Amino acid sequence: MADNIILGVKKEEDPSENRVSIVPKDVKSIIDLGISVHVEKDSGIKAGYSNEEYESSGATLVTTLSEKTNIITAVNAFYNTKSKFVKNSSIITLSDIRTNEEVSRVCEENDLSLFAMEFVPRIARAQKLDALSSQASIAGYRAGLLAATSLKKYLPLMMTAAGTIPPSSILVLGAGVAGLQAIATAKRLGADVTGYDIRLAAGEQIESLGAKFISDEVPEDSETSGGYAKEQSKDNQVSQLEFLKEYILKSDAVISTAAIPGRKAPILIEKSTVLGMKAGSVIVDISAPSGGNCESTILGESVEINGTIVHGPKNLSSEMAFDASIVYSKNIFGLLEIIINEGVTNINLEDEIIDAMLVYQDGNKRIEG
Repeated sequence: MADNIILGVKKEEDPSENRVSIVPKDVKSIIDLGISVHVEKDSGIKAGYSNEEYESSGATLVTTLSEKTNIITAVNAFYNTKSKFVKNSSIITLSDIRTNEEVSRVCEENDLSLFAMEFVPRIARAQKLDALSSQASIAGYRAGLLAATSLKKYLPLMMTAAGTIPPSSILVLGAGVAGLQAIATAKRLGADVTGYDIRLAAGEQIESLGAKFISDEVPEDSETSGGYAKEQSKDNQVSQLEFLKEYILKSDAVISTAAIPGRKAPILIEKSTVLGMKAGSVIVDISAPSGGNCESTILGESVEINGTIVHGPKNLSSEMAFDASIVYSKNIFGLLEIIINEGVTNINLEDEIIDAMLVYQDGNKRIEG
């Protein structure tokens, strides 16, 4: 084993973050790459992983990562940009660099190399690194459960001696990874589910899950090369709001997931629409961290407006930290397999995965966020 390469697992500083970047069962696989693993004490406690599990897997527990640490993994290493960072280290994390200018300052002042997990390219070889998808899938599942437990209704059709209760109607806005998982979860629970997306190609995926598909008239180029929805023109946004209003008003619950990478989430539910919803209705706005799809959303809070509950969850994936950490840890390990070769770091800029993810190299910016 090479003595000079140490991978450090950072304890998350965000008090609302329960996930950990590397789980114990992946420690041995990382050591097999030829490097040492140091874990900050109690890093995995909130996710359900004890210090003893890390030690049993071969990791060394430390109070603070030393200046000899070469690679640092985290869920959100830049939550507190005033923290002390290990100079000249490589950081693998979800970075939010597109919207947080402080991240660039920290990288430049500390000569950091940054592998941004949100920049994983949408290619087949990089699927096992796709942290956005792995975490969005969990968020979609959790959103489906939140909608179900918030409604004062059964989700499935119930036939009883006292009468028949119809299924709840759930509308899911956006059919990316989170939206499709929300649709699948609501369908499994027996709800009558409708899915909306501006990308017509998403219709087949929605219908394959047993849900109805709706879409307004949109330009043919409504999808980016990476598979994301494009930001719509002002005219299209107006018609979109009018189109969706009818479906929102007759739904028992709405789960909104629409997001545009690096931009504020598009408004799909106006305040006036919320006021017109049936009493007891529920909105779960997964896009709350990026501004929200609903004008009434307040990040981190659940508010009641004229009888409708609007949830603005801050971090749904963190609420299922045990499994969320497992898949995120695998995402990071997929990158480590590319950049570590027999205990030696190998940054091949001709590799399209490295080229896409390496935002900063030794404090120098390579990619514009």
